[in-house]
Amino acid sequence: MSRSAVSRVAGDRARTWARIYFALQATAGVAWWLTVFTVPWVREATLGALDPVVLAVLDIPLFVVASAVAALGLRPAVVVATGWTMLVTIGLAVYATVTGLAGWGVVAMIAASAGSLLAACLLLLGRVPTEWLVRGPFAFRPAPSRPGSARNVATTFGQIVVFWGVGLAAVPLVIAALEDRWQLTAPLSPPAEAVVTGAGVVLLVLASALGIWSAVTMSTLGDGTPLPSASTNRLVIAGPYRWVRNPMAVAGIAQGVAVGLVLSSWLVVVYALAGSLVWNYAIRPFEEADLEQRFGAAFTRYRAAVRCWLPRNPEPPPTPTAAPDTSR
Repeated sequence: MSRSAVSRVAGDRARTWARIYFALQATAGVAWWLTVFTVPWVREATLGALDPVVLAVLDIPLFVVASAVAALGLRPAVVVATGWTMLVTIGLAVYATVTGLAGWGVVAMIAASAGSLLAACLLLLGRVPTEWLVRGPFAFRPAPSRPGSARNVATTFGQIVVFWGVGLAAVPLVIAALEDRWQLTAPLSPPAEAVVTGAGVVLLVLASALGIWSAVTMSTLGDGTPLPSASTNRLVIAGPYRWVRNPMAVAGIAQGVAVGLVLSSWLVVVYALAGSLVWNYAIRPFEEADLEQRFGAAFTRYRAAVRCWLPRNPEPPPTPTAAPDTSR
């Protein structure tokens, strides 16, 4: 089968799954509106003090009906359903933040927006254009070669400060604050909270140590940094890279979960796990393709010998050098 035929089959399969999603979304919308008008606590948890009748007049045609029509493959309905879903999500998030009500409605609509956007890409484009995530400053480019340069190590630690500060401090604190404002916190007894917090601290220390070990190994042996736009010039399979191909990704996900435990925030844990899915399915394929293009058979052998996520006792390294983290 030719490459174009394979691409066409993949696009048709993607559109089928998108139509299935919109059909399920329409069904879920019908079920939700039925419970809104029959179960008071559902109405309060998802709409707060908003008038359900007024909302239903708009939401049923623009969300439920449009999703049902989108399931038939009509492109205008896809645009309407997706646009309306995202608009409602933003409006409901503002309302919940101002009033402290309808928090569960925001969570549901965030999930619906993400699903609608992905399904819309599949239906309209036949794929999700993940390549948009690796353009501009995030495009894969090797760093200027400076073998043995301490500048790579200094640059790497600068990257750590920025990315950890944003991804593991600023964003989780905002999410935890919104979770509290939206009244979504999971109440824990003092002993249980102490156990959860303690587990989070231990996990955070261990994961951070792994992240620093991985970053130092990459910057000292790889002649580059973990950042895609200044990536390594040599393949690195030493240190933690002997055991798992993505020690920095493993460390980052564990750090995110740990911060969620420390903050007693289940939404931060979800944020960390969602980030792992984005990285694994959207970023990693491009990164590994870049590594294979630049390092050829050496990376192919390394990928076959060392797992992506789960460590195992490694065989002797196939080459004296080692592979850049696929989590750069």
